[in-house]
Amino acid sequence: MSASSGYRGYQVMGENITQGKPDMHEAIDAYKEVEPGRYGDRAAPLEGSNLWPNHLPSFKVLFEEYIDHMKDLSRIILKGIALALGGSPNTFEGERAGDPFWGMRIIGYPECTDIRRIEMQDDGIGCGAHTDYGLLTLVNQDDDIAALQVRNRSGQWIWAAPIPGTFVCNIGDMLKVWSNGLYEPTLHRVINNSPRYRISIPFFFEPNFDAVVEPLDSCKEMTGGTAKFEPVVYGDHLAGKVLNNFAKYD
Repeated sequence: MSASSGYRGYQVMGENITQGKPDMHEAIDAYKEVEPGRYGDRAAPLEGSNLWPNHLPSFKVLFEEYIDHMKDLSRIILKGIALALGGSPNTFEGERAGDPFWGMRIIGYPECTDIRRIEMQDDGIGCGAHTDYGLLTLVNQDDDIAALQVRNRSGQWIWAAPIPGTFVCNIGDMLKVWSNGLYEPTLHRVINNSPRYRISIPFFFEPNFDAVVEPLDSCKEMTGGTAKFEPVVYGDHLAGKVLNNFAKYD
């Protein structure tokens, strides 16, 4: 993985950084491909093409087919969220997320044999505590390995036990802004609670790269009538996060 590839490709164990600490996982990262110059300088860190293994000719086809299904599912979920927020089903189409930036990772977590030490020392965690950058995250994970933890309102870390045949759905930072704080992004981390290697495939459905994200009128009405957040261009937000995570590659 390198800055010249737009931070796409294979990431070795410990290269991903969360809150200044290496994460104990390896991954294949892909993003929506961005044509050079399309969004100006703000997109430069993410310009490039995805990298595909030469010895697996069907990998790219299956990967891209899966992404199409994930985008369709995300749009269905967002229609329901839009209605719950007092808007129309198409609130997140058009200039907001009609041409979504997306990302997907295939992540492998090594076995864990001393969970208590990891929790006490906050070291050796599969993926450190964070919220997701964008709009909506759908996680396809091993059905029989508990690893994902979320922090509840009491500040306790609790297991998000996998349910066979389902996706875990996380809310991202941008939905907090659009909902004017009605929806809170999920603070989560990963500790592989198993003596076995674990695989997780998160898909990140994001706003349009150039979308201006600001509280929806319906959400302002539901929260006192004023905006609690300043407008943010999603691409600027994303580029800043990526550069912080992968500064070692520059």
